[in-house]
Amino acid sequence: MDIVVNGRTISEAEIHREMQYHPAASAAEAREAASRALGIRELLLDEAARLEIEACPEPGEEDEEARIRSLIEQEVTTPEPDIESCRRYYENNRKQLRSPWLHEVSHIFLPVPEEPVARGQTEQQARDLIAELGGDVHRFADFARRYSACPSRESGGSLGVLGPGQTPPEFERALARFTPGGIAPAPVETRYGYHVVYLQSRQGGHLYSFEEAQPLVADYLRESLFRRALLEYVQSLASRAEIKGVDFECAGESTSMDCGV
Repeated sequence: MDIVVNGRTISEAEIHREMQYHPAASAAEAREAASRALGIRELLLDEAARLEIEACPEPGEEDEEARIRSLIEQEVTTPEPDIESCRRYYENNRKQLRSPWLHEVSHIFLPVPEEPVARGQTEQQARDLIAELGGDVHRFADFARRYSACPSRESGGSLGVLGPGQTPPEFERALARFTPGGIAPAPVETRYGYHVVYLQSRQGGHLYSFEEAQPLVADYLRESLFRRALLEYVQSLASRAEIKGVDFECAGESTSMDCGV
């Protein structure tokens, strides 16, 4: 079905180009998300034209993106979170409000090819290295220099201090299970290969006081209020527009920013 917003048809080619930015469980879901994003963009550009908003692009910004940004800055306003709102959120979520875990890590990286047999051989090599090390952390740096395929081998396998999001998710999850000060009893498998891991230390994870958490809570509430206000604004524009082939009523907060800003 063609998608038409205020008389302009959004082509299949445009939708297919947009789909790459909307990974989903199925092509149909990706197409729906892409169609909605393009429809929202068209609504906002039409409104910017109606209000005669001029583009003042920032470095690296396209004219259309600048017009959408200026429109939103002008038309979508939200109150600042007050201290009572921040405190209420803190009291309801204090167990989740803690400093991030930081891990000081060294590893021996063994890459693997795609073939299942070769992958199994590499896993066995990693297990053999763990057995040969025998828990002796003092020999780890030497083993890393000899066997690791990671550039960190030059520093004895040291990756330094790692925070959330700095490693593949499967590696990060494994770190949370290991005891600091020792070599992991089994290799960690990631999409890249196998890792023999020496977790030197773990820091952080303490519960924030309200004073520590307040700036983070205020940022979260500010973003949440803005997304809700933007969603309501887009739906208000949609209710006055001529639209065919796309539904904005099912656009939740997760899609409310898919508009080119």
